[in-house]
Amino acid sequence: MAAYGNMTVAELKAKMDQGEKVRLIDVREQREYDVAHIEGAELMPLGQIMQWSLELPDKNEQIVLHCHHGGRSGRACQFLSQQGFTYLSNLEGGIDAWSTLIDPSVPRY
Repeated sequence: MAAYGNMTVAELKAKMDQGEKVRLIDVREQREYDVAHIEGAELMPLGQIMQWSLELPDKNEQIVLHCHHGGRSGRACQFLSQQGFTYLSNLEGGIDAWSTLIDPSVPRY
C-alpha cells in the first residue's frame, strides 16, 4: 500500500514558486471554497473523492490535498493511498495556515 505524508504551507509555496507541477485539491464543500480558496486549487469535496479517484488516469501525479485545518484532507489522503496513489501530501494546517503564514489576502473563517 502506498503512503502519504504531510507538507507545510512553506514547502507548498516553494514548490509553486519553483514551477513544480503539483495538483492542489481542496476537499472542503463548495460554500467553504466560495468564502476562501488557494489560487489554483481544484475543488473536490471529500464526499466525491471516491468517484474522482476513478477518473484519474495517473496515480503517480504529485497531489497535495487540503481542507480547513487538515482533518478531512488527511482522510482523503488515506483513502487515495489505499487506492494506489503514490505521491500524496496532506497540507499541514490547511487553508487556515496558508492564510496566516503565506497569503493574508485569503480570508480566514
